[in-house]
Amino acid sequence: MKVVRISLNSIDKVKSFVNDLTKYDFDFDLVSGRYVIDAKSIMGIFSLDLSKPIDLNIHAEDNVDAIMETLKPYLID
Repeated sequence: MKVVRISLNSIDKVKSFVNDLTKYDFDFDLVSGRYVIDAKSIMGIFSLDLSKPIDLNIHAEDNVDAIMETLKPYLID
């Protein structure tokens, strides 16, 4: 599992994020405080406080480089 910090501070960003993740068969979780949400659930994402950075747990053993390339627009340096 890999953990990265992301920012989803607009509606368009959330929509494109979910569309990007649905291309993969792996599980992705968003962790904000004590809440853990399926990152492929647009309704779940909107239940989080999107004004703060969120941790994304990537449950993948392979293709991590491809996933990281897809996530570049959302990553926080």
